[in-house]
Amino acid sequence: MNKTRIPSPHPKIRLYEVTYISDEMPVKGYLAIPDGNKTWPGLLYLRGGIKNVGMVRIQRMIQWASEGMVVFAPFYRGNKGGQGHEDFCGHDRNDAIAAFDVMKSMPEVDSGSIHIVGFSRGAVMALFTALARDEVKTVTCWSGVSDMVLTYEERIDLRRMMKRVIGGTPSKYPERFSWRTPLSRINQLVPRLLIIHGFVDQHVSVEHAYRLNNECIRHQKDVTFWLFPMFEHQFPLKAQQRTLTRAANWMRES
Repeated sequence: MNKTRIPSPHPKIRLYEVTYISDEMPVKGYLAIPDGNKTWPGLLYLRGGIKNVGMVRIQRMIQWASEGMVVFAPFYRGNKGGQGHEDFCGHDRNDAIAAFDVMKSMPEVDSGSIHIVGFSRGAVMALFTALARDEVKTVTCWSGVSDMVLTYEERIDLRRMMKRVIGGTPSKYPERFSWRTPLSRINQLVPRLLIIHGFVDQHVSVEHAYRLNNECIRHQKDVTFWLFPMFEHQFPLKAQQRTLTRAANWMRES
């Protein structure tokens, strides 16, 4: 991994733009490291959206790092100078898995305490990473997608993009959508899972959270579900900060 220091809005958190290798391609991301001569828990933050929509925000990096964690957030392949092309939880899931492997080798990170947060479609990436690496300590799915077919059905505005990136519709290529849907493999999940969702989310419906929670219960997984009746996809700022701190405390207690 190569890293270049960039300006940080927090005096006690160092911020870097990094380049690492995934599937033999350079991929870019942000890395935030709190000051201090010690090891910290690691947090792999997996963004939502695609390309410039939903790109990692530095303020989000600082929020999580302020909780006492080294935070690594990939941009995914093809973004901000990285090579390749995003394929919406297809092969680009390897960018998340490779980033987890990079975190394990960082001297600043406690390799036995690496957590993952996936926001929106990043939740699918988070689940697939945990399925590939059972050393993951916890997974948090925040406003998270769990079923790609349901996303196609609900988000008419995304259908054109999904058909282009995935290569067709669920009716014509069901296997391409099922491959991007982790629900059928929840029985293999090892880490504790936290689900955070707003009941009136119009971008990723609460049905995604219900389906994931139900699969975890069916397979007797350690799952915690925080449902917020009045919140949409993006939480109000003060509530978002409170929830983030509460989630960080949940991770520390795991």
